Formats: sequence, C-alpha cells, structure tokens
Amino acid sequence: MLTVLLVCLSSELRPELFSSKSRNQSLDRAMDLGLAEDHFSRPVGSFVASDIEQLKMAIEECKRLILELPEHSERQKDTVVKLIHLRLKLQELNDPEEDEPNLRVLLEHRFSKEKSKSVKQTCDKCSTIIWGLIQTWYTCTGCYYRCHSKCLNLINKSCVRSKVSHQSEYELSICPEIGLDRQDYRCAECRMPVSLRGVPSEARQCDYTGQYYCSTCHWNDTAVIPARVIHNWEFEPRKVCRSSMRYLALMIPRPVLKLREVNPLLFNFVEELVEIRKLRQDILLMKPYFITCKEAMEARLLLQLHDRQHFVENNDMYSLQDLIDISSGRLSCSLTEIHTTFAKHIKLDCDRCQAKGFVCELCKEGDILFPFDSHTSVCHDCSAVFHRDCFYDNSTTCPKCARMTERKEHVVCMLCLREL
Repeated sequence: MLTVLLVCLSSELRPELFSSKSRNQSLDRAMDLGLAEDHFSRPVGSFVASDIEQLKMAIEECKRLILELPEHSERQKDTVVKLIHLRLKLQELNDPEEDEPNLRVLLEHRFSKEKSKSVKQTCDKCSTIIWGLIQTWYTCTGCYYRCHSKCLNLINKSCVRSKVSHQSEYELSICPEIGLDRQDYRCAECRMPVSLRGVPSEARQCDYTGQYYCSTCHWNDTAVIPARVIHNWEFEPRKVCRSSMRYLALMIPRPVLKLREVNPLLFNFVEELVEIRKLRQDILLMKPYFITCKEAMEARLLLQLHDRQHFVENNDMYSLQDLIDISSGRLSCSLTEIHTTFAKHIKLDCDRCQAKGFVCELCKEGDILFPFDSHTSVCHDCSAVFHRDCFYDNSTTCPKCARMTERKEHVVCMLCLREL
C-alpha cells in the first residue's frame, strides 16, 4: 500500500521542484508545519482562509518529504499517515458538514442517515467512495441505495422496493435484448450516450433486462437469473445493472414462481424437485393435525418453517432462493429433517394425533395409516386412507364413499316420503 502511494506521489510531483539547497529547509518546514502543528484540535468553525492555505502548504511539504526520506523507513510511514490526515482535513474544510436530517423521503426512497465511519461504501449516484470519516451519507431502508448527502437531490431513480410491491413477478425470457439501436445508443436508465466501443461511455448489457447501460448504472455486478434457472436449470451468476441487482435481491425470497405452469417438464429432468414436491405435499397433509393439536400449537411446530411460510400454504409456488437451495442440496436436508420431526409427533409422541389415523377398510389389517405415509393411497373424494396395494388391486369403489352415497340416497328417500 505504501509503495503504491509513493508511486502515485512521484507521478504527481515533478523532480525539478527540488534543489539540494532547499532540501534541509523543506524537511524542517514540513516537520514544523505539517507534523508538529495540530490541525485537529480546533473546531471546524474556527478555521479561516489562512488555515486552508497552511494546510495546503503542509500537504505539499509532506509530499516532498515522503519522496526524500529513505524508502520504507518508519519516518516515511509516519509522514504518509500525516499526509492522509491533512488531506482529509482539507476536504472537510472545503466541504463542511452541515446538520443533516436523520430521515429523508425522496422518489419513494426512505433515506436514513448512517453513523458508520466505514470507507468501504461507494455512492450509487456518483460512483465514488464514501468517506464515512468526514462525509455524511444515507442508505435507503427499502432498497439499500447508498449515496452522499450532497447527491441526494440529484437522484432520479425510484426505490426498487416500490416496484417489488406493485409488480411481484420476474422477467421469464432469457436476456430479452432489443438492440442498442432501439435504445437510440443511450443508457436505458439515465439516457447517457453509450457505445460498444466505449466512447463516450461503454455500453454494458444487463443479462436480466437485456438492455444496455452506462458504467454509472452498470457496475458489472452479478446475480442468478430466474429465467435461466427455470428454463435451463442454470445457476451461474450473470452480469446485471444496479437496479436489476437490487430488484433480484429483494425478490429472491418471494414465492412467485409457479413451476407447474411455467415449465412443467422441469420435474422430469430434476430429481431433487420431485423429492421436494413430495415433502411439501406431505407437510400439507400434516398441517390439519397440528392446527387441531394443543401440544403442537404450544410447541409451535409449524414455526420451524417460518422462513418458508409458503410451504405450509401450497405445494406449487417456489421462490428463487428455494430453487438455489434445491440445487445446492441444502433445502433437501433441512426439509427432510423437519418432515421427520413432524411425522414423529403425529405417529409416536402425541396420542391425540395418533387417534386421527386410519385403518385400511379393504384388508382391515396392519398398523394405523396416515395420509403422508409412503405406502398409502388417499381417496380423492373422501380423503380415506388405504394401503396402496389394496386400493389399486381392489376393483370395488371406496367403502367410505359408498356409505356416504347410500346415506345421501336414504335421506332423499325420507324427504320424498314426508312430502307424500
């Protein structure tokens, strides 16, 4: 880091500025003005024009001193640190911090004033580093858009969270490119002129929208593209623009993908999807046991799926995060463990849930059956449970359905007799 800074300084300064006669004087002046003088003890309001001029002089002397001191020496390192502090202080004096409100609302953004002093953030508006030590900056609590306080009034992009709230669906075409000529050779977002040759600005394509953006709106961020996952089962991150990256980040936990309608053939080629679908179907069959069981409600068993609440509501909606976890194998492991816990409560731990089991009316043999058992079949009309072999091999109708039909016919006959 020190070597890089020295190279930058050597390119910034010209060697002919120094003379052997003034070398000792420069060293003394730099130490007296740049290192010995305390520029940080007084409040900002007490600085005047002379203070700024003295800071500039101290910075120049420190830069000269760094080049003259022995390389990698302790004194050179201390001087570099002092130079950084002097430059930060000069920037603070040139752009003094004003009293900024803690909350700003702009274009549906809810900007909250940050207190972090980290210097690792980058302004999404001007694409420069946010110096948290001396600069005020804000973050949108909805889409996490970051910017300097001085860039707030220049923002022309609406909050992505509002788009997620009003349009909770993905673009399901793979990179729907329309061509740079259809965009009039301008950025799709800020309308800045762009070209593939990089003059005046490089045209960068977003793999999600298929449109081209300038380097300010497209930072070569990468994200998993939903269309490629659904159609090709491909999870390789692709380059996207900043707005698409935020939109995908906010949409990733939302269950908006109905695979059975979008691409039903996917279940024929991805075995993990079939396994997850079966586990979800079983969990839905277990849900009625839990919502009528006092012990299960007290133990809050269904809350084990609080981060995937849609798993206890339906079995055909998926989020992009679900598909990513299915591909990596994480979801299969966690869901199998939860499935085992649920089944153990119903079949072993709870007497009330056990009492709601079924006996196969076709063979009247074997243990108590439950609709989520792997060796059972369920009647679609009355939800009665039988052994799978008995239900398929027996040519008669479901006994429970037959009783219900007979009972309805008896009621109809009684009503007819009363009318007579």
